[in-house]
Amino acid sequence: MTQVTNTVRFVLDGQIKEAVGVRRTTTVLDYVRESLHRTGTKEGCAEGDCGACVVLVGELAADGKTVNYIPTNSCMQLLPSLDGKSLKTVESLQSADGTLHPVQEAMVTCHGSQCGFCTPGIVMSLAGLSDTHAKCGTCPSRTQINDVLQGNLCRCTGYKPIVDAALQASPTLIQDAADVALLKQIQRPTEATIGLDGQTVIQPVLRTKKGNEFVAPATIAEVAEYLLAHPKASLLAGSTEIGLHVNKQFSRPDHIVYLGNVAELKAIKETATHWTIGAAVSLTAVESLVASAYPDFAEVLRRFGSPPIRSTATLAGNIANGSPIGDSMPCLMALDAELILRKGDKTRKVSINNFYTGMKANALQSGEFIEAVVLRKATAGMAFRAHKVSKRFDQDISATCCAMSFEVAGGTFKNVRVAYNGLSPYPMRAAKIEAAIEGKSADQITADSIDDAIAASFTARDGLRATWAYRSLVARNLVMQFLEESTSEGVTA
Repeated sequence: MTQVTNTVRFVLDGQIKEAVGVRRTTTVLDYVRESLHRTGTKEGCAEGDCGACVVLVGELAADGKTVNYIPTNSCMQLLPSLDGKSLKTVESLQSADGTLHPVQEAMVTCHGSQCGFCTPGIVMSLAGLSDTHAKCGTCPSRTQINDVLQGNLCRCTGYKPIVDAALQASPTLIQDAADVALLKQIQRPTEATIGLDGQTVIQPVLRTKKGNEFVAPATIAEVAEYLLAHPKASLLAGSTEIGLHVNKQFSRPDHIVYLGNVAELKAIKETATHWTIGAAVSLTAVESLVASAYPDFAEVLRRFGSPPIRSTATLAGNIANGSPIGDSMPCLMALDAELILRKGDKTRKVSINNFYTGMKANALQSGEFIEAVVLRKATAGMAFRAHKVSKRFDQDISATCCAMSFEVAGGTFKNVRVAYNGLSPYPMRAAKIEAAIEGKSADQITADSIDDAIAASFTARDGLRATWAYRSLVARNLVMQFLEESTSEGVTA
């Protein structure tokens, strides 16, 4: 097929679709409903909370023979990020002869739908789970089903018939046999394009007459070069932040750089002592990576939004956003994580504990970006604890999240690291609390001493999600709980 400029090309149910001249901030949801007239996909919250808009976005697997799908909130995903990929909506599930997908059939049999508004998103989340288990020859457990449904709100059924339907439906592959060859035709370049004079040419997916554009570079070098020329460009990975700005603030960034096609940024490198996690690695992948070494960190990430959020959001994006209640940062701070920052062809390492300089302010220079996060592996005798406190267990914003790492040697605590979110304008280490614990035994540490350290470390302030009295009490109790657990479990160096 002839290449078309200023066009987003993606595969939908065995056909290549071309979206010509669309706005760079058009969402997948708007295009699906308004241009493709696939109205099964619904808009509810427009901020990734309700799941009514869930679709499946697929990319060719490494073997080039199958398609890997992730559940995605189409309300926040920008259409140009679909370029070179596959899309499945709820209309994609029914066979050509009218046969329903097993998940759809089970939803009917188990009376899993009442008003029906949320049902398409629920069906897509469960169809994605069904496809994953069909590929590995297993059936999903009730726990896995409950986890997948974290991001799908239903105000009618109470979930029992929905879960029953998921348990009843047999794992089934998504029908995509015709898509594989087409995806190979429209694949984005995997290497930089070099011009006649040896310069890097970053061909935009979309460009306006004013020069505003959406680009999807293939290499880190292209990203770095583009940011030197456009230092105020918006970096797009999971779109869980930019998508909110587009929907709620009607933001229209002049230059958008999509990182989802940069293989180097999606890679995880491993040594005997550290992981180097690329800036475009999803939170879902990080959760799996740290589950064995740091189960508390994995649990914090499991409660970070819904599966469609975690499958697209990235660790580096959470860090760069710098929210005062960002959940990953306390864990990374307690583990002394480092950031690899890049500007042009130069890189430098900065401890995450020195990264934030104020509320939504950080140490990034103009044209600089986070290339990777370096996380140390657990060592013998090292303990790590973390816990997030929020009004709801699933998919809620923190009142505070506390993370703590330490060793116990000779009955005393050594190398203590304590970090919080929600207690200050940005996530931060609590050096005075660390000092109150360092070198002491459990019976020498009192609640009053931790209270005093908290009072000396943070400015008392009430917030929308909790009063200072509540937050400071929880902050103290979490530390005391971590210390008590280490004593009862007999943690030693």
